[in-house]
Amino acid sequence: MKKRKNHSPEFKAKVALETIREEMTLAGLSKKYGVHPTQIGTWKRAAIENMATAFTPKGSAPSR
Repeated sequence: MKKRKNHSPEFKAKVALETIREEMTLAGLSKKYGVHPTQIGTWKRAAIENMATAFTPKGSAPSR
C-alpha cells in the first residue's frame, strides 16, 4: 500500500498560485509537482475563497 503524501501549506500555496497564474495547464503542473490535477484544482479554489482573509486587520472577526 502506498503511503499518503502530506504537503505543507507553503507547497500548496505555491502550486495554487502557479495555477491561478495560468502559465501551465493542470496536467503540466500535475506532472511537474507529482500531484493529481483534481487536488490542484481543490487547492486553487481554497486559495481564491480564502484570499480576502489576507486583507483583514489582525484581531478582528471577518465579516461576511
